Amino acid sequence: MVAAIQFFHGRRQMTTTRLDAGAYRAAERLLRDNRGNLVLGDKVSPRWIEGGARFWYVVDGAEGRRFVLVDPVAGSRGPAFDQEKVAAALAVASGREVDAAALPLGGVELSGDGVAFEAFGGRWRCRLDGSACEQVAGVAPVAPVEVASPDGRLVAFRRGHDVWVRSREDGREWALTADGDADHDYGASPDFFMYSTLLKKMGLPHAPPAVSWSPDSRRVLTHRTDQRGVRRAHLVESMPDDGGAPGLVTLRQPFPGDERLPLAAFVVLDVARGTVVAARAEPVEMPTISPIFMKWAWWAQDGSAVYFLDRSRDGRTLRLHRLDPVSGEVVSVLSESGESRVEPAQQLAQAPMVRVLPGGREVLWYSQRDGWGHLYLYDARSGELCGQVTSGSWAVQEILHVDEVARVVYFVASGLVVADPYRRSVCRAGLDGSGFERITDDDLDHVVIVADDKGYFIDSASTTAMPPSVTVRGWDGRVLVELERADVGRLMAAGWTAPERFRVKAADGHSDVYGVLYRPHGFDPGRSYPVVDHVYPFPAVNRVSPSFDAGWHGYDAEVVAALGFVVVAVDGRGTPGRGKAFHDASYGRLDEAGLGDHVAALEQLAAGRPWMDLGRVGIFGLSAGGFAAVRAMLDFPEVFKVGVAESGMHDLRYGDPGSAEAYHGPFDAQRYARASNVDLADRLAGRLLLVHGGLDTQVLPDLTLRLVDRLIAADKDFELLVVPRAEHVYVGFEYYVNRRKWDFLVRHLLGVEPPEGYRLSRVPIGAGDA
Repeated sequence: MVAAIQFFHGRRQMTTTRLDAGAYRAAERLLRDNRGNLVLGDKVSPRWIEGGARFWYVVDGAEGRRFVLVDPVAGSRGPAFDQEKVAAALAVASGREVDAAALPLGGVELSGDGVAFEAFGGRWRCRLDGSACEQVAGVAPVAPVEVASPDGRLVAFRRGHDVWVRSREDGREWALTADGDADHDYGASPDFFMYSTLLKKMGLPHAPPAVSWSPDSRRVLTHRTDQRGVRRAHLVESMPDDGGAPGLVTLRQPFPGDERLPLAAFVVLDVARGTVVAARAEPVEMPTISPIFMKWAWWAQDGSAVYFLDRSRDGRTLRLHRLDPVSGEVVSVLSESGESRVEPAQQLAQAPMVRVLPGGREVLWYSQRDGWGHLYLYDARSGELCGQVTSGSWAVQEILHVDEVARVVYFVASGLVVADPYRRSVCRAGLDGSGFERITDDDLDHVVIVADDKGYFIDSASTTAMPPSVTVRGWDGRVLVELERADVGRLMAAGWTAPERFRVKAADGHSDVYGVLYRPHGFDPGRSYPVVDHVYPFPAVNRVSPSFDAGWHGYDAEVVAALGFVVVAVDGRGTPGRGKAFHDASYGRLDEAGLGDHVAALEQLAAGRPWMDLGRVGIFGLSAGGFAAVRAMLDFPEVFKVGVAESGMHDLRYGDPGSAEAYHGPFDAQRYARASNVDLADRLAGRLLLVHGGLDTQVLPDLTLRLVDRLIAADKDFELLVVPRAEHVYVGFEYYVNRRKWDFLVRHLLGVEPPEGYRLSRVPIGAGDA
């Protein structure tokens, strides 16, 4: 919706057409921080009790917040306690007003006939029937930079460069290490992650320590981080919080091909005895994040051993090791090598699909050696292959549970739903390779949480267009309890319509690629709309989620659609989630960013949708998406006329070596030069807005400024927005960056002016942003 505004300039009457402010209001309602108020009952986060036999959760509904208790064995679901009576009892005991539909409770624990919680600066315990409520002494809460032991009695934390432990019962503290220094931090990831600008913004001095407690809470696995000789990078904090003089921010940030990377030498710390057992093995390279955070190191279920994975620098060999926590002896269990990257899972954020079975005699091992992604069983003592557990033209995505008695593994797989190869199903198979079965035999996408006692799982079933239904299921697939059906009434009232899931041919003419298309609000098929591609091509993750939850990247697309655009998102060749060949299409070709498939998709979609105007096509993205937005304008200027690139990785030669070398191959000057927008800056023909945070420690701001320098040298017009105190994703500055991005797209694609004077609300910064 647009409005014409007349004004006089000298003696001439001028007319300016502006977009109606209602479009910005609709887009703002859909922003990530607001959308949770529009979709109710779509997520269940269980809090296990009685070892997982039962659980409770909190859900926000149209009538307020509810606390729900579930007993899967009994097949029951009901109120965890009488909220009205507990609210009344708490009001009497505290002398404060309490709303039963919005109980101000934190740190909730259910046990016996009572509920304990934090409220009004104290710890309280009320009877479940609300007949009594009293303030009680409580243990110290776990801080965001602490890691609690399994029994809840202790927390591990960092002080200086060492790891310490504190008792939550009496507050006593003691050091587990004492020789840490600036180059040898215990429990530290590389600088950009450990000491990021975002953490500082949260009021946190650093990330939590990279530690893993033994199951009996007696020992701690961590590593001594060696960053000697690692390349240093420098940022300028132009406006410190105290308003004083600019300061220098220095961090260690290696580049692809650098000889020195951060190293992690594993150690096991005995909490009571104070002993330190160092792994008798070479440290593992740690270019990106601690292997403990990545779950590449873990304890055996009985605490008798530590297992860890490490990968060769070229990414083509993956190894599993066993560490004796008493002697420090390290034994290589098995390894796999390949012609390209060998991964323990398809996506970087996924936990490795490696399971050492109880007793340590067998290992379930994930591999793409047959062109897909399947499980194999190995003898852990000899390293010999016992057999292939799963097979077929589909891919295992997650191991859920191994029943060693029944000799069965339960897992999530994609590629079994004909309509959409990205949708996930829950399956089972015998460890001998027999008895494969789909437990969820519908065509929906399934996201699963396994109970602590492994007796059942919580299943959220949805599609990109169908809101989730959340149930408790047994391992035979039978629904034990129905929990929630998402309410999207408020979302639809905000103008949202379900995206269209599509399949088109890739640029090669025969590979299928999938994506989603968002129609503009108030869609009229008789009109013509500009098209925007929301891009994130990095091979570590998928851009498009197969579930109703669009994921971190996904919400930006539906937001921009609210402004009056057709928005398209594509998972082209080179992205994960399918076969090995499809994923490896990007290996050594990050410069291409799969953009040929995006162009092919736009052409095919528009052929049957005359309301898509391919004469007005824009593109936007963040990080790798920022790189791709610029690259699209440089490689396909006849298609992409307008672009917004946020936090762009514009020159891979100066990026993070962990992801660069894993997905683009070992450093080669010529190949890495191809993955540089800087060297092609003279090709720019369209309208471009570059955005970067001045304190971005993940993708350094000089990567955008290098591009700016070349654009100026080529005498190209562009717009540049540097947000001096912002980090990689602009937390605390979203209100400004989003508005500037929307204004740019509206002006140069819709061809109208943004609403006059419209300003987005600022989002408070909280611990949830970390």
